[in-house]
Amino acid sequence: MHERRDVLRYVPMGVFLGIVFTKGEVISWFRIQEMFRFQGFHMYGILGSAVAVAALATWLIKRRGMRTLDGQEIETKVKPSAGLNYRYWIGGSLFGLGWGLLGACPGPIYALIGNGLSVMFVALFAALAGAWAYGYFAPRLPHH
Repeated sequence: MHERRDVLRYVPMGVFLGIVFTKGEVISWFRIQEMFRFQGFHMYGILGSAVAVAALATWLIKRRGMRTLDGQEIETKVKPSAGLNYRYWIGGSLFGLGWGLLGACPGPIYALIGNGLSVMFVALFAALAGAWAYGYFAPRLPHH
């Protein structure tokens, strides 16, 4: 029961994020296609802003030695890579291909469903199946 209450604390933030995605046109299929065809800056501006905010937040967390609410140290796990790592290129390309074909990445799928695009349930089930398959095969993959 306690775990369910912990999860429910995040529902208002998810609803807020869905509204921001909708109003910012992050979930717009046309905006995503525009980005992948290099015809507009809108999505690149949003993604670039997100990277900048994440970089600043990570820097502040490290600089100030911040801790979680439970008092645990916040760790960032970044492995330096020697040369080009093909698995990131393959994984990123597959993710981008799926994103371009579907017109949505995993996060906005929920916002699209919330906006009445019931066809996105197919995408949600496919994403869940992919996550399950990764979890199942992860121990057998080279990175594990």
